[in-house]
Amino acid sequence: MIYLDANATTPLLPEVLDAMLPWLKDGFHNPSAGYSGAKEARRAIEDAREQVALLIGADADEVVFTGGGTESTNMALKWLARLVGRKNGKVVTSEIEHSAVLRPIETFADVGYPVLRAGVDGGGRLRVEDFRAACEAAREGGGFASVMWANNETGVIQPVDEACEIACGCGLAFHTDAIQAVGKIPVDVRGVPVDFLSLSAHKFHGPKGVGALYIRSGCRFEPMVRGGGQERDRRSGTENTAGIVGLGKAAEMARARLAAGAHPGALRAAFEAKLVGEVEGVTVNGDLLHRLPGTSHLSFAGCEAAGLLILLDDLGVACSAGSACMTGKQQPSHVQKAMGFSDAKAKSSLRFGFSCLNTMEEAMAAAEAVKKAVEKLRRVQGGSTGPVVVYSA
Repeated sequence: MIYLDANATTPLLPEVLDAMLPWLKDGFHNPSAGYSGAKEARRAIEDAREQVALLIGADADEVVFTGGGTESTNMALKWLARLVGRKNGKVVTSEIEHSAVLRPIETFADVGYPVLRAGVDGGGRLRVEDFRAACEAAREGGGFASVMWANNETGVIQPVDEACEIACGCGLAFHTDAIQAVGKIPVDVRGVPVDFLSLSAHKFHGPKGVGALYIRSGCRFEPMVRGGGQERDRRSGTENTAGIVGLGKAAEMARARLAAGAHPGALRAAFEAKLVGEVEGVTVNGDLLHRLPGTSHLSFAGCEAAGLLILLDDLGVACSAGSACMTGKQQPSHVQKAMGFSDAKAKSSLRFGFSCLNTMEEAMAAAEAVKKAVEKLRRVQGGSTGPVVVYSA
């Protein structure tokens, strides 16, 4: 199987697994206890905190370990909503955020928070002037803003530096969902002085079920999860030592790759060039100058993504549909709607995610498989994007 769905999750690197195994066996102790084994676990956690901090340019005491990116995001947003209050506080965000941001913000709107959403251009990039106007509208009475660093569907990198500057200039706290960005491109919380940042280990070859929330020093914060006072009383619960160590090791390795300029951009470029050059009706979606190096979001005219996925699975290629599947019918995602996709284009879109573990041979073989699947599906569907027909490759 050629795995090209790194935006969904990434394989655990062998070095990360090796770092975790001792803490799944003999190092099982509760890090809050007082004996030597527990103290060793505590030291391992603090070493991992330093590794994560180095990856994003933070101080170690600004990093809070969590159960994953969604929890990190909810911790930040729910605290900010409490802080600003619904009487006067406003929420500013974009139209293309991940559900980990959208769902909490929808609950804020349900109880009376005004929510202002800035649009994106056809390339999926935030309209900065729209965002500026929204922040200006939120200035009176206070509020907060949340804009993702890179989009999970298209891989488009957002102008988070400008958004942060605008929000801060209007007196708004600023959170960024950097879950797709951290470990894949340079992320520096000193260069872009966000107040809160969410990240997740499994997006850059770490384990699932562990992430972190960056909280800038000096920012007010109260925990969403209370109990034993772990994580300096910012997120209670016995720490997942093995998972945290795995996150730390993955962060260390990602930092080394970034320093060496190692990324899958050449694989993506060759993959796209082959498809655009050899298959008619292929569109590369998203801002071509501002994309994650491993993400390719493509539309195939006259094809249905769901049918392509079936064929590609048979051909040994794992990727994702570019549109959500709801109650058996494909619907354009909110990201595609914001970018102005037609229903036909949305239904014909696929997302391919390359990682550091992919090879050029895999990229070329995957492109050949996509070419074969597209040609077969077009023959079967006759150029329409009607109901999916299940068949073997």
